[in-house]
Amino acid sequence: MAARRDLPFLLMIVCLVLIKGYTPLPTTSEVAGTKPTGPFSSHGFLTEALMLPSGSYYDDETVTPIIPKRVSPDGGTLQRCDYNSCLENQPACSNLAASTGCLCPGFTLYDVIPEAPHLKAVSWNGSEVVIQWCAPYSYVTAYIVMVGGQRRGEFREDQRSGSVGNIDTISEVCVVAVNDAGDSDGSCMMYHPRDNSLPLKAGLIGGALGFLLLLLLAVLLWRHKRQRKQEASISMHDTAQTQ
Repeated sequence: MAARRDLPFLLMIVCLVLIKGYTPLPTTSEVAGTKPTGPFSSHGFLTEALMLPSGSYYDDETVTPIIPKRVSPDGGTLQRCDYNSCLENQPACSNLAASTGCLCPGFTLYDVIPEAPHLKAVSWNGSEVVIQWCAPYSYVTAYIVMVGGQRRGEFREDQRSGSVGNIDTISEVCVVAVNDAGDSDGSCMMYHPRDNSLPLKAGLIGGALGFLLLLLLAVLLWRHKRQRKQEASISMHDTAQTQ
């Protein structure tokens, strides 16, 4: 009798076990509402990670390099040095940068042949020929001036002008920058000398005109005196006839 009373209870347990065996438990992917993309273990969890190629992370992204802004030690933005390549007797730009922290233009180094300077003017100042130039953005130890292919003078690296004496004929004047690595190309201009005989010619012409004026004045005076003598002679002759 006891076995018959326990039979329904055993059948109920068997049915529950069968129902549980045919009903799958929800997995992590199913709970999240997505389908599993990889193999599962017997416990329903992923056993392999999803691997992406390294390039996939940047397919839709644009990488913009960030260039840091140079700042001075006190936190301000660095400024360009107050340097004029045509100004004479000023400190070198490298010295200005070292003392103030400013930025210099791009200068070539001491072991590179300098760039050519810029010859601005070749002129006559009344007693000699003077030239003016601008420095190149290079390391320079001296400047050499050539007249007609001949060396005429050498000047310091901080000079931007100099005299080369007298030039009597039409000549090519060049200025060359120099450092330990060599000489730059020359920056050149043609110089046309002034006519130094012009003042002499002007003096001669002026003297000739003055002489002609004096001669004309003398002729006029002589004619005036002659005319007066003739008039006096005629007057005396008329008086003698009336007596």
